[in-house]
Amino acid sequence: MLEITEYTKFLIGLLAIVDPLGAIPVFIALTVHQSHEQQIKTARLTVISVCAALMVALLIGEWILWAFGISIDAFRCAGGIILLLMGLTMLKSRGHTPEDIEAAQDETIALVPLTMPLLAGPGAMSAVIVYAHQSSSVVHYLAITLCILFVSLSLLLCFKFLPWFSQHLSKRSIVMSTRIMGLLLVAIAVEFIAGGIKGMFPQLAI
Repeated sequence: MLEITEYTKFLIGLLAIVDPLGAIPVFIALTVHQSHEQQIKTARLTVISVCAALMVALLIGEWILWAFGISIDAFRCAGGIILLLMGLTMLKSRGHTPEDIEAAQDETIALVPLTMPLLAGPGAMSAVIVYAHQSSSVVHYLAITLCILFVSLSLLLCFKFLPWFSQHLSKRSIVMSTRIMGLLLVAIAVEFIAGGIKGMFPQLAI
């Protein structure tokens, strides 16, 4: 087992990577065409998926990547491409088109792109994997599990503010925020891809 300060650093770092508060505007932009009940279901599924993904990374994450011959950097690039495509789609949003409504009503957006790669993406999973293998004791894994549960609870609490945000945003502001969040997602995607390429080809780093 590591020192308490190390687990505190891990918890703070994981909170910063997942960024539950920053997920609220992205969630609203992606679920703008969903009913209130659908948003609640999507939010619950997102929290459960994030917790499950991080727990899988804790227990067998490194083995899964090794079994498929995938590096964290390649995983980061793949996640960046998914975010890039989603961000470009949000930038081209023109409001309530039938295609947008049909896509938004699909609750699987809780899995892609909300859980993967946005919230529990390569950064969060790699952080969990790295810390998990610093010790093999049961107490160590239990401590990391508690950190993951705390982050998941924080995400759930942030989603509780969704009704307030939805009530105070007009249709025009939602379209504007969707395009702004699309631009931010594109920027995040570029960072993901650049970081992955730099990790796979360190000779390119300046």
